[in-house]
Amino acid sequence: MGLTRRTAGATQTGADEPEGRAERRSGRPGGGTGRAVVVLVLVAVGALIPVFGPRVALDGTGEAGAPGAGGIALLRAVSLAALCVPVGELFVAWLVRWAPGAPGEAPSGWGPWAAGAGFVASLGLASVVATGNLVPDSPADMDVGGLYETRDGKLALLEVNAFAAAGLLALSRRPAAQALPLAAIVVAEALRAHPGTEYSPLLGTGLTLVHLTCAALWAGGLLQVLRTLATRAWRATGAGAALLGLYARVAVVLLAAITATGVGSTLRRMPPDTVLDQLTETAYGRALLAKVLLVAVVAALALWARLRLRRATDDVLGACAPARAEVAVLGVVVAVSALLTALPVPIRW
Repeated sequence: MGLTRRTAGATQTGADEPEGRAERRSGRPGGGTGRAVVVLVLVAVGALIPVFGPRVALDGTGEAGAPGAGGIALLRAVSLAALCVPVGELFVAWLVRWAPGAPGEAPSGWGPWAAGAGFVASLGLASVVATGNLVPDSPADMDVGGLYETRDGKLALLEVNAFAAAGLLALSRRPAAQALPLAAIVVAEALRAHPGTEYSPLLGTGLTLVHLTCAALWAGGLLQVLRTLATRAWRATGAGAALLGLYARVAVVLLAAITATGVGSTLRRMPPDTVLDQLTETAYGRALLAKVLLVAVVAALALWARLRLRRATDDVLGACAPARAEVAVLGVVVAVSALLTALPVPIRW
């Protein structure tokens, strides 16, 4: 009888409890529909940047853009995002091993879906290379066999095959093996960005290799950390703060490497005495300036999240608020980075 009375009282208390608090107690995340709408809006904005970015960046510069620059930039944005997702999953899986008290639960992997998107995007980019870096009007315009005869064609085929292999390995019993094809994609992108006719292409390739690797770890890692902390098991334990702290410490090193390699790559293409002029007078410089400002915003959000985590180590969700904004801005950074690859590079020898 007493047990029945206490149970009824507890039920009544739960009924009188505010909706948001009841959701937190039950572990069910609220606002799922709102978050989905926000994600869709961010994806749409991220798609608009590479599509319309070339026209805006080239306006008034006197430079001529490549045919289909908007479409090419969009494909590269998808390819870069598809690279960040599985890299982040592997990175966070490694961090989890060092988090004390880490539960065994993990979010469902997005690697296969990301690899599929990257495979389609890389196929589109390979078709552009097969038509002499022009947008094909029909399959008859493409010289698929010619891809094996050129450096750009071989690199494009390498990325297509690497995304396919990464997707298959993500579905296998050893998803960590996809690190090899993902590394091949990074190397291919670094080589593609610096052709052999460029002055000191090896140096430029090395800078891009480090820059792209660190950027994929940073953006993809933060996304995966937030997804991990959203699971029920991680929310119910104190391991979430440890995982977020581990990521934050590594992110500082990644940001330093990204900044150093970014400055080095910029000075190779824009001599110090012309940087300020080119940041406003060339399309590449304008896009680069936008990227620098966005990275500064990301760094400020990361610092904010770190400070909130230090002040309240038991409230991981409080630190996740600026971290969610950080990952959204990082998505925009990826879109702007893809835009940079479709703009004429103002090389000054």
